[in-house]
Amino acid sequence: MTPPPLRVKLLTIGWHFMDGRIPLKGWTSMRTAMIERKTRETEIMVSLDLDGTGDYDVDTGIGFLDHMLESFARHAMLDLKVRAQGDLHIDFHHTTEDTGIVIGQAIARALGDFKGIRRFGEATIPMDETLTRAAVDVSNRPYLIWKVNFSRPKLGEMDTELFKEWFQAVAQNAGITLHVENLYGENNHHIVESCFKAFARALRQAVEIDERLGDVAPSTKGVL
Repeated sequence: MTPPPLRVKLLTIGWHFMDGRIPLKGWTSMRTAMIERKTRETEIMVSLDLDGTGDYDVDTGIGFLDHMLESFARHAMLDLKVRAQGDLHIDFHHTTEDTGIVIGQAIARALGDFKGIRRFGEATIPMDETLTRAAVDVSNRPYLIWKVNFSRPKLGEMDTELFKEWFQAVAQNAGITLHVENLYGENNHHIVESCFKAFARALRQAVEIDERLGDVAPSTKGVL
């Protein structure tokens, strides 16, 4: 008797199959999410695929932030689409922070129950005269350590203090512990871009599936 075909349609966002099995080696999971958030200040839509190829389609209305998010997507190897409309006539604060909030929420939703992931990741990234490192623990315990200083208050029209706001928003809403430290550097553009790239590479490691772990949370507590 021929066995019935395997059911590979996913139940929901995450990486578990409908009958509770986990993907076998070589199978395709769909760790994806789409989040929309609307307030009186901003309207944000984010869709992402943690198992993507680094494709991006980003429009926040802030050119420099778009550039950073495109670099983030490419180096995290996640597919990212972002649409943001905000009160840019006031300043860039709300749009920057809220974009981080929604990206963080999308990461958390795509991860589901955090089972089967490597959990930890780290990267040290050079960019010409600059060196920055980032460490990630996908722990469901949000925390940000930010040891990054800038010698200028703005990059183009964007306040440099807003970069911390973006990283804080992502960490809090994704449920990750994130440490970012610029070890040295002079060019402010290089400093912040190396921060995004280091975070991207560290996150890429942390959310990868550990085939040896199976359908288990990477914690002695059994859950994250």
